[in-house]
Order: sequence, then structure tokens, then C-alpha cells
Amino acid sequence: MYEWYKNVQKIVDEIDGCIKKQKDEALTLKYLAHKLGYSEFYISRKFKEISGMQFRDYLRYRRLAFALKQVRDTEYGILDIALNYGFSSHEAFTRAFKATYGITPSEYRQNPIPVVLRTIIRPFDCYFLGIGGTGMLKSAEDVKTYFITIPTHKFLHIKNYESIGYWDFWQKQSLVSGQDCETICGLLDSIKGKLDDVGGSEANSGSGQIMAFINEPTGRICSWGIPLAECYGVRLSIDYDGEAPSQMHMIDVPETEYIVFEHGPFDFETENSSVEEKIEKAMKEFDYTATGYCLDTTPGRVFYFYHDCTRFWKYIRPVRKV
Repeated sequence: MYEWYKNVQKIVDEIDGCIKKQKDEALTLKYLAHKLGYSEFYISRKFKEISGMQFRDYLRYRRLAFALKQVRDTEYGILDIALNYGFSSHEAFTRAFKATYGITPSEYRQNPIPVVLRTIIRPFDCYFLGIGGTGMLKSAEDVKTYFITIPTHKFLHIKNYESIGYWDFWQKQSLVSGQDCETICGLLDSIKGKLDDVGGSEANSGSGQIMAFINEPTGRICSWGIPLAECYGVRLSIDYDGEAPSQMHMIDVPETEYIVFEHGPFDFETENSSVEEKIEKAMKEFDYTATGYCLDTTPGRVFYFYHDCTRFWKYIRPVRKV
């Protein structure tokens, strides 16, 4: 089964790569089946079994997600966008767009409301969750520590007062109507102007989506000894005036000084657990006495967590002068 989770991961990565490069000839079940050395029927069956959806449906939704961002962010004609992303005509694109998002491309361009995009699936991550981990190879890289000042900004998010960590957070949120991982990540992916978005395709800090922890008196006492509510969301400019999804909170985060604990790129499959241990150890053992700062545990303060194995694992924690 391990091999098939990896194969499906290759397929979804290939799909995104081909959509970005507009290589339509490689976006067929026949091509992918030949590349992996299996029949089209078998590939289709295993894709549905592992991803939970038909190959053709996933491909259509990912094409629409890429196309929506071009409608939102560029002045390209609707027909040009339709043809670039594999639709036969303006009408076919408009029908598919409206059936998926409840609004036509032209209407969306005029008023880009939050909609649920089909984010890239990560079956390999789910496999590792099921077996209880992501490898224990030791990372050779050290944890960097430095101070920064983050200007005033907004934080759009959902939160949970009882969860313990990323997977538990989403498991608990899945029980709340409209707050499951697929819906929230899809909504956040559609929002323009995320401060941390570097153009990534995945629902992580590469596309501007981050975990956070807000100091809340009624929150769960975490391993740091602080009452926290776990959150998931995006940072936005303080001037952001776009529509916010009704199930999310929007707060203003004042300019604050922070300490950053950062580990560089790592292999998710083999090093994720050891990098987490390194970061936790560095935070626990850090000596603030010579810095003139201490951890700021004032209620309302926000701690940020960035996870993108191609760039870094990073905790950003608020501090104040002693």
C-alpha cells in the first residue's frame, strides 16, 4: 500500500506541474498509466481508492483552481484563460466555473468573493498519519535563532480550544460544519493578498496558510505552560478590506517583536519527526537572560508556525523587553 500512496502522490504532483506548464498532452490517464507502467483502469481505481475522488474530477477541479487565480489576478481575457486551462470554449469554461463556484468568471472578476478551491491532495501525508509518523532520520542542520519585528497586520482564521497539534486540530474541526480541512484550505487558497504566499501549490506556508496559537485564558494549557487556542489561517495586510468567510475570525495583530526558531529545508518522509524534536528542544533550552527579552505571554498574543519542507520549519514567538 505504501507504494500506491507514493504513486498517487506522483500523479497529483505531475498534474500540478503539467497544469502550470500547460502541457495538456501529459494530462491524460493514458499518459500517466504508461509512465507508471499500469493499465488505465488500474490507475483510475487506485486513484479513487486513495484520494476519494475520480481522476477526471480531480483534474477538472485543479484546472479550475488555477484558472480562477488567473481570472482574479490578471487581465487576460476569459476565453484565453479557458483555452489555456484545457476548456474548449468560453461557454464550457463558464459552465464549469459556475457549477463549481456558484458564480461566473466575469462576475467573480468583478467581485472576488471567497470560494472553496480544490487544493492539491496529499495522500502520502495521510499514509504517514495512518502509520503514526514520518520517519526518524536525524537532520544534520541546526536551528537558527533570531529576533524580528512584524508590522501590524490582520489574521484571518478558525480556532479550536481543545486540539493538540495539526492532525488533531483538523480531526476536531471536521466535526464542525463548514470548518473541515478541505473547505477551509480551499477558501483560504482563493483569498488574494496573503502576506506569506510565495506561490506554492500546497495548503501550507508556501501558499500563505499557517498554523498559529493565540494566548487565550480559556485555552488548553499546552506543553509550553501557556493557555492557547490552536488556529489555522492567513496573515493579511492591515488594509485588507475583502470579504471574509462567515465561519472565520478576523483580528488585528499589533506590531510586535518576535523570536524566531528556524530549521531549513528537510525531507518530510524521513526527517519530519526529528526536525520537530530539534525545534522543540531549542525553544525549551533557549536562555533569554542575556538578550534583554522574555517570552510575551500576554493574553491575545499570537504565536505563528510555518511548515514547508522545501524551505523551513519555523516557530515565531512574541517577546517583550524585560
